[in-house]
Amino acid sequence: MAPRVLIADKLSDRAVEIFRERGIEVDVKTGLDRDQLMAIIGDYDGLAVRSATKATVKVIEAATKLKVIGRAGIGVDNIDVPAATAKGVIVMNTPHGNAITTAEHAISLMMALARQIPEANASTQAGKWEKSRFMGVELTGKTLGVIGCGNIGSIVADRGIGLRMRVVAYDPFLSEERALSLGVEKVELDDLLRRADVITLHTPLTDKTRNLIDAAALAKTRKGVRIINCARGGLVVEADLKAALDSGHVAGAALDVFETEPATENALFGMPNVVCTPHLGASTAEAQENVAIQVAEQMSDYLLQGAVSNAVNMPSITAEEAPRLTPFVRLAEQLGLFAGQLTESSLQGVRIEYAGTVAEMNIRALTSALLAGLFRPMLSDVNMVNAPVIARERGIAVDEVRQSKRGAYDNYIRLTVTTARQERSVAGTVFSDGKPRIIQIKGINMEAELGAHMLYVTNEDKPGFIGALGTLLGTSGINIATFHLGRQAPGQDAIALVEIDEAMPSEVLAKVSALPHVRQAKPLAF
Repeated sequence: MAPRVLIADKLSDRAVEIFRERGIEVDVKTGLDRDQLMAIIGDYDGLAVRSATKATVKVIEAATKLKVIGRAGIGVDNIDVPAATAKGVIVMNTPHGNAITTAEHAISLMMALARQIPEANASTQAGKWEKSRFMGVELTGKTLGVIGCGNIGSIVADRGIGLRMRVVAYDPFLSEERALSLGVEKVELDDLLRRADVITLHTPLTDKTRNLIDAAALAKTRKGVRIINCARGGLVVEADLKAALDSGHVAGAALDVFETEPATENALFGMPNVVCTPHLGASTAEAQENVAIQVAEQMSDYLLQGAVSNAVNMPSITAEEAPRLTPFVRLAEQLGLFAGQLTESSLQGVRIEYAGTVAEMNIRALTSALLAGLFRPMLSDVNMVNAPVIARERGIAVDEVRQSKRGAYDNYIRLTVTTARQERSVAGTVFSDGKPRIIQIKGINMEAELGAHMLYVTNEDKPGFIGALGTLLGTSGINIATFHLGRQAPGQDAIALVEIDEAMPSEVLAKVSALPHVRQAKPLAF
């Protein structure tokens, strides 16, 4: 039987044509509520959506035949990716189809805000002629601060330069070389906040970026700054932005995305210095056509040939390689996640050593998995397919080294990350039980299996520290699953890697950081 695909959100007619041309049966049923979708999803091999349809846990559980979900767009917030992964359903997106359109919308909002076009339009069409009321500002010569200089952000930066603006960019993954090629000045976030006349956000919503622009950040900006957000609701704390607008510190804001969508009510609505649009970033005929074509082609390739592209949860591994390679893919991803969660300054280079039998494997897939883990704490939409592209776009040098067996282990992978501030390394291997283990951190030997919730502590090796840490966690109600230790030498640098049963509360983490001899304490999640 031919595969069947359900298109649950409005897509270009060209998507339907592509599916049918490839011999795939396709039905278009838009506007379904959850129960209606659950009632029919079991008949389909593929589900194509935009942002309206929610592929929740219950929907995925009801999808007994489902093999792939295609998201015509970038964000997969409306898809429960862990649930899909657990059920073996591939989730694909189209990360580049609407980049230009979204960038142009950000520039349009910046211009509308600078010249008060929406308010002036409403006033003029109401029969008023309030020429003196709408005094705008020129953008030429102003400083544009771009937060997030990936695919969309780099296009915005290019357009800003074309408008003769000075462009400064903050992106932890942006190298000096890439910044130079873009013609932007790479800066830290506080510097951008201090200098920019206009701030535009182009970063995904992650735990690190949520509430990025809050009262504290706004207090660091220059008086008269304008804020643009065409990225994700939740990056800007709307109540804090309103207070800054009311006080006059922020001259204006233009938002295409909101903390709650659809945004039928919002405290920012009705303010004269705020421009709002209903998530129109990708809403052009060209972008809709592009993402529809891409998602139809990607889904067809997978359903008919098994080819995977732009998958957020699927490694590029052949069926023959899978049994041997899969544990090392997991190890590589964990090493990347470990380093990524500890990286707080700009990445400059990545060196990956493959030693022993692992050096004979498909290291391209392993490097992709490692980079995906490394970037994921800052870039929620990263996957094994696009991680190497992200590294190239940001000018991050990635060196791969194959070598023969070294030391006591038959094989190992060592990741060394170079940032603007330091160099950090972590190594791991896969034991005979197929489970990945950490075997070295910053040159300190230890053996540790990573759990869902970990506490990483670096400290001076002093008597009583281990007892103090254990006592603090115990009195705080934090149950310890495993406790791993390592040190350079007696009295020197030491590391504790503690597996705990639940996420570390911030107030407990603060107490750990305050313990004598502690240099760093970080919660990690795997």
